[in-house]
Amino acid sequence: MTDHEALMRRAIAMAETARLRARPNPWVGAVLVCAGGSVHEGATQAPGGAHAEIECLRAARETGHDTRGAHLVVTLEPCSHTGRTGPCTEAIIAAGITSVALAIVDPDDKVSGRGIDQLRAAGITVTTDVLADDVSRQLAPYLHHRRTGRPYVVAKMACTLDWRTIAPDGQRWITEVDARREVHRLRAESDTIVVGAGTVRADDPELTTRLVDGPSPRRVVLTNTPLSPTANVRPCLEWSGTLDDLLDRLGSEGVLQLMVEGGPETVTSFHRAGLIDRWVLHVAPVVSGDPDAPGLFADDGAHELERFELISHRQLGPDLEMIFETMRDELSREKAGAQ
Repeated sequence: MTDHEALMRRAIAMAETARLRARPNPWVGAVLVCAGGSVHEGATQAPGGAHAEIECLRAARETGHDTRGAHLVVTLEPCSHTGRTGPCTEAIIAAGITSVALAIVDPDDKVSGRGIDQLRAAGITVTTDVLADDVSRQLAPYLHHRRTGRPYVVAKMACTLDWRTIAPDGQRWITEVDARREVHRLRAESDTIVVGAGTVRADDPELTTRLVDGPSPRRVVLTNTPLSPTANVRPCLEWSGTLDDLLDRLGSEGVLQLMVEGGPETVTSFHRAGLIDRWVLHVAPVVSGDPDAPGLFADDGAHELERFELISHRQLGPDLEMIFETMRDELSREKAGAQ
């Protein structure tokens, strides 16, 4: 591991602390190493607050350390434009920093390489692509939104060992509390959550983050008929349009991540439209034993082949969590090469 990589891992950890407060801005982490050897960390503050680079500079100055000749490591390209805050590149240059290492270029049209160009024009050495894959995964919702104008779609489902989505003996929960707590954490990381009207009428869910400390997502229900005025999911957006129009609207409103937590019908509708970017599957060590119970998908015909990459798996209490990413780009390239 190089020094760049070791410091970048610290910056990635700092970025994670900003995940719940930074949106709709990217959650960014930074580490500043001063010429005298002192190390200072920073992470993006809430919208309107300081960016990670500025937090590093502030931490150094508040402890009396000179930033001239310092080395900065940051997960995302520093901004070079004025928004709610001033350009980070100007602050970096003014601080006398002589070298910057970053993971990825910011695809936002207002940045997109301009920050790097401005730093290099000022004589600062810039190293790119340090742990780029790790940061790209961490910032996947933000990157997807900036590149497509739509939210990153995460589908979460729970099932039994025989792939049924209803627990045996009429139990309300398939999984145990550790897995359910993780679902609430995923809700907190999502700007919006969507379910179908069938889920609302059958379970009357709140779709809040009661089991973790974090914001509850905005709620959307796919329905063609009005919901009960006393439904726990209210206030919510009742949506009867197309899924494409829904994603376009949410994207225009700054929604970075959309969580789909509906039943098989809702998840299948997103899958068939090719709109799911990540799958979170919780498998409980129980057997439904009911061949007529709903499965993971509402299977009403042949499915087009779609590949998924397993990116992580772990045990949550007695349950197993598996996370997959859709390999849509890779599959498209394979099809194009076969023609």
